[in-house]
Amino acid sequence: MKIFKFLLVVVMSHLFGYASVAQDVDGKAEKVEIKTSAICGMCKDRLEKNIAFEKGVKSVTLNEETKVLTIEFKTGKNSKDKLKKAITKLGYDADDLPADQKAHDRLPACCQKGSEPH
Repeated sequence: MKIFKFLLVVVMSHLFGYASVAQDVDGKAEKVEIKTSAICGMCKDRLEKNIAFEKGVKSVTLNEETKVLTIEFKTGKNSKDKLKKAITKLGYDADDLPADQKAHDRLPACCQKGSEPH
């Protein structure tokens, strides 16, 4: 049955594109995609390093081109809303949530909104 669920998830993701929220086949992990305001490799390093320490997080990857942060975490240990809040506290937008202004102002100038990608 687990193999069937896994295959179903794979087939559906290829047919309809990757979902912004997908649950692991064993029901113990969840993967979310959150659009950020990251600009450069320094942003990538900062986000991946800091979000990795959030409760229940198993993996974190930022796609610099799309600015989408993919986070896999243990279900019940965290939530997409809590992770979005953690991102805003680092100074970055998270989907519809704006960055915490004080945290944003502490970012290096090259990582602040309005800077050119480099």
